[in-house]
Amino acid sequence: MNQKDKAIAYQIFLYLAALFITSLVVSNLIFQKFFYWYPIDTKVFGIPLFELSVGILPYPITFLITDLISEIFGQKKANQVVVAGIFASFFSIGILLLADFMPAIPSSPIGDETFSQVFSLSPLAVLASMIAYLCAQFVDIRIYHFWKKKTQGKQMWLRNNFSTFASQFLDTLTVILLLCVFQVLPWNMFTGLVISGFIFKVLIAAIDTPFLYLFVYLIRKRFSLKAGEEIQLEN
Repeated sequence: MNQKDKAIAYQIFLYLAALFITSLVVSNLIFQKFFYWYPIDTKVFGIPLFELSVGILPYPITFLITDLISEIFGQKKANQVVVAGIFASFFSIGILLLADFMPAIPSSPIGDETFSQVFSLSPLAVLASMIAYLCAQFVDIRIYHFWKKKTQGKQMWLRNNFSTFASQFLDTLTVILLLCVFQVLPWNMFTGLVISGFIFKVLIAAIDTPFLYLFVYLIRKRFSLKAGEEIQLEN
C-alpha cells in the first residue's frame, strides 16, 4: 500500500474511532430518559417488554464500528479504540463532577437543581456502563476474530451476529445489574430492562449486518483487499 492510500486508510480509522467514542459517551449522558421503542405498552407476567433508556439508541453503533474495525484494521486496532473509549468516558466523569460542583449564577438558564437532576447520576452510570462495556467489547472482539479464523474470512454475517449477540447480552445484563446495585435504577425495572434491551440489541444487530457488508465491501474495493485481508496502519 502506498503512502497516499495509507493516509486515507488512517483517516477512515480516525473517523470510525471518533464515531465510536461519541456514541459511547453520549449514551451515558442521556440514559435517564425512557421511552417505548414499540408503540404499545406490552407486559408479560407484569414485565414491560418495550421500555428502554434513550441511552441505548447510540450504543449499538459502537459494536458495529468495532466489528468494522476488526474486519478491516484487525483486532489490535479494535482493542485500541475500546481503550480510547474507556479513557474518554472516565474523562467525561471528571468534567461532569466539576460542572456539578460549580454553583450556578442567578441569571443562569439552568440552575443547580435542574443540572444535578439531569447529570448527577451520570458518573455512576458511566462507571456501570464502563464495567459492562469493557467486558462486552473485548468479548465481542475476541468472538469475532475466533469465527473469522474458523471461517477463513468468509461468512461475515455469522461472526458479526454471534459476537454481537453474546456481547450484547453480557453488556445488557451487567449494566442494568450495576445500575440497580448503585441505586440509580429501581430493582423492579431490572427484568424488564434486561429483556427489552437484549431484544432491541438483537434486532439492531440483525439490521446492521447489511450495513457492515456494505462498508466492508466499499473499503475492500477502495484498497483492493482480499477476503480476510487487513490494513496494517503501523509503519
